[in-house]
Amino acid sequence: MKVAAIIQARMGSTRLPGKVLKKVLDRPLLDFQLERVRRSALIDEVIIATTNKSNDDILDQFAADRSVPVYRGSEEDVLSRYFEAAQLYHADVVVRLTSDCPLIDPAVIDSIINHYTRSKGKYCYVSNTLSRTFPRGMDTEVLSMAALKHCNEKAKNPSEREHVTGYIHHHLGEFSTFNINYKRDESHHRWTVDTPEDFQLIKRMINCLYPSKPDFTIEDALEIVKRNPEWSLINSHIDQKKS
Repeated sequence: MKVAAIIQARMGSTRLPGKVLKKVLDRPLLDFQLERVRRSALIDEVIIATTNKSNDDILDQFAADRSVPVYRGSEEDVLSRYFEAAQLYHADVVVRLTSDCPLIDPAVIDSIINHYTRSKGKYCYVSNTLSRTFPRGMDTEVLSMAALKHCNEKAKNPSEREHVTGYIHHHLGEFSTFNINYKRDESHHRWTVDTPEDFQLIKRMINCLYPSKPDFTIEDALEIVKRNPEWSLINSHIDQKKS
């Protein structure tokens, strides 16, 4: 059973263009995320799924420079891009990640993959996003190839094509699902990068955490914002884009 993590990435973000390659400590944000995802003990392959637009050629090169497989597809129909990438690289289980989560903890990813695999087919979709208790930016969704295929065949609404698992969230009765909760509700934290304010917060966190402990955990990140409560105010007013 091949477990493939697919990271969707593009340069054409509406609120912060080029965000995935914005630099902290002289490295692109996507580089930090890739390093952290590669620490997963349960992922067999990491794939970057970008668009076929010319301004994403730079992401194709980014992937090639790091020996990361890449798939290029539709910019708007992200679901088809995901499905085609999973098909091309013969995934049996897909770990859906987005490229705006540079602090993601590989232990969080593995806990969700582990719950999926240990269920032995009881669940076709396991995530920490159906009911949020983790900080936003730890989002991990694990689904079977059959579930992804079902979404690709059934989803007609443009928003369900754009957000990959939107069809699952809107049609829960068609899927066997399970949600992983954190030990307490930390969902008020926003560690995803979609705006300049988000970037300022993430930059502070990486600058503080990475030099002394590059394999920092979600608990390390929570502790650093606890010690610097004013940091969370930087992006506390930002509304998440609706899926």
